[in-house]
Amino acid sequence: MSDIDIFKGNSLVNSDLFKSLQNTMDNLSGGTGGSGMRRISLRGGRFRELVKGEQVNVNNSGSLNVVILDAAKVSRSYYEGQYDPENPSAPTCWSADTQRPDQAVPNEQRQSSTCGECPMNVRGSGQGETRACRYAQRIAVALEGQYDKVYQVNLAAMSVFGQAKDGKMPMQAYANYLKAHNAPPQAVVTEMYFDENSDVPKLFFKAARPLDEAELQDVITLRDNPDVERAITFTVSQSDGVQATNGAAKEASKPKKSNNVLDKKAEEAPVKEPKVKKKEEAKASNDDLSDLVEAWDDADE
Repeated sequence: MSDIDIFKGNSLVNSDLFKSLQNTMDNLSGGTGGSGMRRISLRGGRFRELVKGEQVNVNNSGSLNVVILDAAKVSRSYYEGQYDPENPSAPTCWSADTQRPDQAVPNEQRQSSTCGECPMNVRGSGQGETRACRYAQRIAVALEGQYDKVYQVNLAAMSVFGQAKDGKMPMQAYANYLKAHNAPPQAVVTEMYFDENSDVPKLFFKAARPLDEAELQDVITLRDNPDVERAITFTVSQSDGVQATNGAAKEASKPKKSNNVLDKKAEEAPVKEPKVKKKEEAKASNDDLSDLVEAWDDADE
């Protein structure tokens, strides 16, 4: 009997039992369905499906329907020089909690002992009036109707912060909207769409429809997939297999305790991007940022 013959005529292949055992195969092969980390890039104002950094599909419609599975806390990253999406590299310095550099950042690359005192957290330290150290948030999503694959989406600050205007909602405003309607994000098809008036990729979010019972069960099952944890834990560069400088990637890619912000209660005020006008004022700006759960726990204004 050949190796291939053992897979023929197996009546259990399509059974629920076999499907329940897929996670072990996924773990052994390096990701869901053996394809590795999946990511949706926003480069060029298009939704680009990437697998291990390789583009496999482009959506040119300007909108994409997904189900939000989980989210990380708001984080920060600083790149020395201009970040090139065509040649991704690991950040020079980064913070998982927006308060202090991550433990994996080499001492010689740390820009400050705390984010509040960091000169890269001052308006004007980046291009124009921007900060060189940028806020971002990673979310794990599934494409509508495809509840067997997990995708990472990295949201820049402009897609996270801000209030709803004319029905257009950044992530935190959208989360407030869902909370006001008692709708968990996992139970709703969310439309992500680009702001046509922005020169850089900026997303808005709106509820498209509720999931039916069968879809919701599939989403609940998918949410337990290890790829969800990977999607909100790994940085974009780590997801694409980029090596951090000075060996930091090895340390940074170690599994970390999950910050599951969709199921925790928050006690702080909604996130607002700090405003620091002068470098001398950076020390006084001890940013008390909270995470996405605050949006779920606060009612619409």
